[in-house]
Amino acid sequence: MFDFIRTNRRFMMLILLVLVLPSFVLIGFSGYTNYVSGDKELVVVGDSAVTLQEFEMARRNQLEQLQRSSMGRFDPEVLNNRPAREMLLESLVDRRVLVTIANEERFSVSDASLRNSIAEMPDFQEDGRFSAERYNQLLAAAGLSPRDFEQGQRGELALQRVLGPVSASASVPKPVLERIQAALTESRTVRLRTFPVSDYQKDITISDAEIQAWYDANKESLKVPDQVAVEYLVLNESAAMQAVGELAEADLRSYYEQNKSRYVTPPRVNVSHIQISVPEGASQQERDAARSKAEDIAKRVKAEPATFADVAKAESQDVGTARDGGQLGWVRPGTWPPALEEAVFALGEGEVSGVVEGPGGFHIFIANQVEAEKGETFEEARTKVEEEVRRQLAAERFAEQASRLTDLVYDNPSSLEPAATALGLETRTVTGVTRDGLLGVDDVGEQAAAASPDATIFEDPRVRSTLFSAELLNEKSNSGVIEITPDTLAVVRVASFEASHIPPLEQVRGRVEAILTAEAASKAAAQAGEQALAALESSEAQAEVQEDFGTPLTVSRMDSQGLAKPVLDAIFAAKADQLPAFVGVSGPQGYVLARVEEVKPGEENPMLAAGLGLELSRSLGMAEQQAVLREIRTRLGVSRTADAEEVLSGEEG
Repeated sequence: MFDFIRTNRRFMMLILLVLVLPSFVLIGFSGYTNYVSGDKELVVVGDSAVTLQEFEMARRNQLEQLQRSSMGRFDPEVLNNRPAREMLLESLVDRRVLVTIANEERFSVSDASLRNSIAEMPDFQEDGRFSAERYNQLLAAAGLSPRDFEQGQRGELALQRVLGPVSASASVPKPVLERIQAALTESRTVRLRTFPVSDYQKDITISDAEIQAWYDANKESLKVPDQVAVEYLVLNESAAMQAVGELAEADLRSYYEQNKSRYVTPPRVNVSHIQISVPEGASQQERDAARSKAEDIAKRVKAEPATFADVAKAESQDVGTARDGGQLGWVRPGTWPPALEEAVFALGEGEVSGVVEGPGGFHIFIANQVEAEKGETFEEARTKVEEEVRRQLAAERFAEQASRLTDLVYDNPSSLEPAATALGLETRTVTGVTRDGLLGVDDVGEQAAAASPDATIFEDPRVRSTLFSAELLNEKSNSGVIEITPDTLAVVRVASFEASHIPPLEQVRGRVEAILTAEAASKAAAQAGEQALAALESSEAQAEVQEDFGTPLTVSRMDSQGLAKPVLDAIFAAKADQLPAFVGVSGPQGYVLARVEEVKPGEENPMLAAGLGLELSRSLGMAEQQAVLREIRTRLGVSRTADAEEVLSGEEG
């Protein structure tokens, strides 16, 4: 079942949509109102309302879907704020508005339209055509009957007819599209001169009074959130490998011999042969005659090995190889009968064997090429062998240690030491872990989790959520074993808790001084840049500072060449009727002067125009949909209740 869900995620999302969202269409408003009788109304929409129960159900579904899509790594706190609750509630209101209009206007979908819509769904197709067998199979796997699915899909299609025609009819006028395309493809050749902030920082001096004044005015920006110091254990492949201990030399040699093919390439020989066949059931006289003929041939080719191929073509009775001069190709040990292998592997390159009896009769071989065994001896491969053996043993130990770790932290809930001692693990400590992330070294010092080799563990929202649970915060107990990755497990406990606070000036003096220095240097860079820009108003000054500008750079709105957006915007805002034109803009890294030297109009691009037209029409359609939806909401009289404010502020329950 889980494999089915993983491989058919898009289909499962469709099923969720059909099961959950269209329920208003299927149940009807009066029935729904009766069903949740006594429930709190959050938003009144005409004669119906979005209720607290509906909102909470949507929140649970939203969280479950995000947890599934992130493989359990989604932090629920991301949704625990007013903007997230506002967005969810508004989506439910919009949905209710659409359902209300669909019912009022009696939007319906014909059976033919429903069939066509389902047939066009890729999940139900095989080789580009609808498959009834796949349709029934997928619905059955999802626990849904065709009747229920089709009813839900009919409701979805009905809702699409409320605003669908609005977006479908949206289009961007051709003159507008042409002007946008021209603006996007217009290019300008510029030279840049920069005034980096770093060039002015060395001349900046910040007084104690300035630091104190900034600190007094900006204390809140320095506020440090609730944080914990954490003791923790990590069980991973590295720890498991350390637990393996010393390996016996005999075990390593045994492993090498059993897996020798991984370290050594066996010898091989490229051979040709001449075969004198002996029929099955031949008499001794016939066998002797065949052997005599083979021995005569062997004497001839031994005397003149260069004639072997020609003799094979004339004399060999192996029809399959005779025409190729008896060529058999490369032979490795273990692929031929022992008697034949012994004969061919005894040959040197270019040597001819005597007569060898084997399958099919008598054979004479020649070694065309010989390659000796090559690779690593045990001594040469010892480091690799030990690493591989240790890794295999570590995988076994990891499973054993993981089971023991689970038992030890459960049996000793108030300390990690018993588990660390029993498993040979190191108890580690970091600081600066907050509900939303990790504080830096500047905030909490060298033991900051952000600077730890294990930072990724504390970047996992599940770990932070566990640390700030009531059990760990209040009781300082061990967490359970948390699987960070399949080969990394962690156990955490809160060593200490520090409430949100504003650090004293002494602790953040360096940071404040750096901020003020950067601000002053930025102002100095901007002042120098603006003075240079003003000087460029005279033609004489332009000639003098020409060398201060860099090499020409051609940019467009579609190809910024790495320029920051403010710089690019300033370049294209420069008037093109009198060139060169000069513009300047200040940014975080300093002040940038641009000398616009050439302007080239955009060129027609049919592919760009087609894609741009579709994208702009889609965006316009969405904007018009939202405008129509706002108008419908106004007509229906959408209004929030006092209960809605409690829910949005997080005070419900």
